[in-house]
Amino acid sequence: MKTSVLILFSGLLLLAAPPGSAQSQPAASDGWTVADPGSAGLDASALSRMEEAIASGQFKKITSVLIARHGKLAYEKYFDGDAATLRDTRSATKSITSMVTGIAIDQRALPGLDAKVFSYFPEKQPVANPDPRKDATTVEDILTMSSLLECDDWNEYSRGNEERMYVIEDWVKFFLDLPVKGFPPWVTKPQESPYGRSFSYCTAGVTTLGGVLEKATKKKLADFAAANLFMPLGIQQVQWAYSPLGLAQGGGGLRLRSRDLLKLAQLYLNRGTWSGKRIVSDTWVKTSTTPHMQIDDDTRYGFLWWLKDFKAGTRSYSAYYMSGNGGNKVAVFPELDMVVVLTSTNYNSKGMHEQTDHLLTDYILPKQ
Repeated sequence: MKTSVLILFSGLLLLAAPPGSAQSQPAASDGWTVADPGSAGLDASALSRMEEAIASGQFKKITSVLIARHGKLAYEKYFDGDAATLRDTRSATKSITSMVTGIAIDQRALPGLDAKVFSYFPEKQPVANPDPRKDATTVEDILTMSSLLECDDWNEYSRGNEERMYVIEDWVKFFLDLPVKGFPPWVTKPQESPYGRSFSYCTAGVTTLGGVLEKATKKKLADFAAANLFMPLGIQQVQWAYSPLGLAQGGGGLRLRSRDLLKLAQLYLNRGTWSGKRIVSDTWVKTSTTPHMQIDDDTRYGFLWWLKDFKAGTRSYSAYYMSGNGGNKVAVFPELDMVVVLTSTNYNSKGMHEQTDHLLTDYILPKQ
């Protein structure tokens, strides 16, 4: 989501609000065990240099950096706010919607990846620009950003650009009414793509997936996520953005504490378990973080997860991660048994993602 978005409704779930900074908050209060950076194999000197670089303004509007290694919180630094501050990581929310989708499929509330999106909204028929190819749109098409609807947030001229969605009342109907997109000669067609799909970044599609989840589970998206994902993880502070019609925005703007974002990454590193309890199936974790789309030479896409290798010195480390406007990242490095949270308010700025990439490659990841 972008800075210009006006959130018309927001909800705040406060079951408990642990006060104080990271330094004063007991580790056991939220389930994290704290370790010394050195004992976790982190380079304390490099982390100190990183703090100096952020404080000097070399990196803009970085708000927090957290690292967990071998299941323990090994580094935690706040440059704005403290451990209790809720962070708006924008489109990182999409990966959380992927988690909730997996849980709904695991529970058989949602029949599977081939579930037809349009069939869940008979009350919104007829739709504009009717086409049987639209009727065939599946949950998997949404998860992989490859539906045939003309929706592209990276193109300001796209009829489905998210900024056009926010100024109308019914965000789901906005998506359902979009026309089928065309493929001019300079755009790679699905049949010519490595995975048989053509990538087009579409927040409206993920927003609509939230509506599908509500229909399938017969619960509000925020309530289903709280009961099946957040509460089992001990995540007690959650603030959603809502559409004018009251749909929790699965496409962006969900606010969580940095420690809780780290939990979500650790959950996936643990193949879907937290404190020995199964929350997401191992199959879903593996499937959703496997490449299903090729975005460019360096970046692939799973089910609303980004996949890329990060080079540090002579080494290269594979990661899957949540990503949001401002350069926000919640990254999992399986080879290192490590998860990292980088939050930032550097929204809509040139180089916003590159600067958090540099924090990873220059200071956090081991170089040899």
